[in-house]
Amino acid sequence: MRLNRFGYLVREGFRSIGTHGFMSFASVTIIMACLIIMGSVSLLSVNIDELIADLEDQNEVVCFVDESVGDDELDAIASAISATDNVSAVQFVSRDEAFESFKGNYDETLMEGIESDVLRHRYIVNLTDIARMGETKSALEGIEGVAKVKAHLDYAESFVTIRNIVSVISFVLIVILVFVSVFIMSNTIKLATFGRREEIAIMKMVGATNGFIRMPFIVEGLVLGILGGGLAFAAEWGLYNVITGKVVSSLTGSFISVVPFTSVQMPVLVCFMGIGILVGAFGGVNAIRNYLKV
Repeated sequence: MRLNRFGYLVREGFRSIGTHGFMSFASVTIIMACLIIMGSVSLLSVNIDELIADLEDQNEVVCFVDESVGDDELDAIASAISATDNVSAVQFVSRDEAFESFKGNYDETLMEGIESDVLRHRYIVNLTDIARMGETKSALEGIEGVAKVKAHLDYAESFVTIRNIVSVISFVLIVILVFVSVFIMSNTIKLATFGRREEIAIMKMVGATNGFIRMPFIVEGLVLGILGGGLAFAAEWGLYNVITGKVVSSLTGSFISVVPFTSVQMPVLVCFMGIGILVGAFGGVNAIRNYLKV
């Protein structure tokens, strides 16, 4: 009996979707649009975070050794730099190595008459978090034997600012779009509910429980949410691959790379389906709430 009752409630939910076909189509379309916007902004944020992580690996701070420091003191300076907070790697570059690098980058005629002793020994330092480059630079400057520290603070601050802005915008947009989806879903199901208000009132008077009356509308919302989430995932997959394909082809040889969709497809699928189910279920419950107060 209970199984038959559940089957009846599910069939009623699906029947309501077909009865209000245009509004059901509008609901699925709106959920798709909201999820695609949310997904696109989130994937943009993921790519920016990945880019900044790559820059953190590549970004270097150069510590120039004081000319008065002897070769026997270089190991101590390297140890002090390595022990500094936020330092991930340290590489020593002698003045001779630096001079050879300069000769390879510039016209040899410009280097005529210049010897390697005009340069200083240096340490190439990689940081763990470029957001803390300023404080790390100050700490390195305080190490005895370090004459000067060269750091690209402007670039670091710019990338960190971009990351923070994108993260905030992503969060705000996601919250707004979830509320928009719930609102539209609720109103769509309310239209279906309005046409059945007398039926609901009669069911209440003959003793039907709120759960029994509510179930078809929850099923309707769940089906629309799942359908919208699944279609949004497929559309996001195709849209992301098309856009990233064009980006990759236009940035061939650049240090910028994009995150492949295959590496984020499961989190995206789970989020899309989860949000679709939650929006659909909440929309169904919220739509019928007032009609149960009979």
